[in-house]
Amino acid sequence: MKSLSHFIHWLETHWATPSYSGWVLIGIGLCFFGAATNTMAGWLYVLSGIMAALLIVSAWSAMRSLNHLQVQRLPITPVSAGDDLIIDLEIQNKTPKAKLLLEIRDILPYVLQKPQTIAIEAIPPQTSQKWVYYLPTQRRGIYHWEEVELRTGNPFGLFWCSRTRIVPAKAIVYPQVLPLPQCPLIDSIGQEDSTRLQSNHRYSKATEGVTRTLRSYRYGDPTRLIHWRTSARLGDFKVRELEVITGSQDIIICLDSSFAWEKESFEQAVIAAASLYFYASKSQMNVQLWTAKTGIVAGNRVVLETLAGVETEESLVSAPLPDTPLIWLTQNLATLESLHAYSRWLFFSHSQTSSPPMREESLGIVINLNESLAPQLQQPLKQV
Repeated sequence: MKSLSHFIHWLETHWATPSYSGWVLIGIGLCFFGAATNTMAGWLYVLSGIMAALLIVSAWSAMRSLNHLQVQRLPITPVSAGDDLIIDLEIQNKTPKAKLLLEIRDILPYVLQKPQTIAIEAIPPQTSQKWVYYLPTQRRGIYHWEEVELRTGNPFGLFWCSRTRIVPAKAIVYPQVLPLPQCPLIDSIGQEDSTRLQSNHRYSKATEGVTRTLRSYRYGDPTRLIHWRTSARLGDFKVRELEVITGSQDIIICLDSSFAWEKESFEQAVIAAASLYFYASKSQMNVQLWTAKTGIVAGNRVVLETLAGVETEESLVSAPLPDTPLIWLTQNLATLESLHAYSRWLFFSHSQTSSPPMREESLGIVINLNESLAPQLQQPLKQV
């Protein structure tokens, strides 16, 4: 039975296959032809011949109806999980005749949705027909598909004919980004450099010993920065430009994608990584993302695309983990012991009964999957 359905589908996509009414007409025609051979009645031969001609014309017309039809697809704008993708197709009829009674089917990946179908009554000659539909999304990912099926039973509905057009599509669904009013995990970064930052503040108040260059006086410059000796020699006020030493505010968010995560935990970790990245970016910090497959990446769009396509158990094909303080997202307890001093961590667990074995310099949060993620990212850090 399965092989028969495959044969019928192959026949429809390469030639044409009878519809239900077509099979009925074939059966009646064969009965008339059989009766004609027994009775030698000419009118029965005529009827069976007319039916055969009608079937041939119907099959031939159905196949010709799909010739010279072209399909174009506009680029799909990326969206966040939970929003709708906008799919925009254009069916073009570049022939001098109208194309009638068409069925267009966009063959989507099964993880997204069932194939979407629209019926078009007519496409006038030398014109095109727009088809825009909205596709709801529930999970992040990068989805590819390419087949658009054109199907028709024109003109009499006795035969079905379908042809496939290859129209590549790429839809990117970004992970959800949680709006965090505060995040101690990010806000605490750099506190260990407070002495250095205070020293920099003293440098900025100095008047000697840290001069980088001299420039002409501008209205509003403090008089304490005027270099009097040079000003007297040149006859024009010259002001010191001081060397500024800045504290390190670089953040690398690392997702342990080489580990075999539980599916639910990994999806929460991806959401957490995206939320932490945009919180740090909003706080004017130099933030980057690291995964096992891509290494270090930066930039809002690049980071979102990386997190949309990241998977568990990725091969470490990029540069190894940077030997600097970082924010480590993992479900593997063993990796926490080897973190650089002053690193931060998020450990994803179904319960908080066990505490990760960490050094005093490392702070982090144990994420319980049975609770909401956003409040946990805003809670004080856990030191063990």
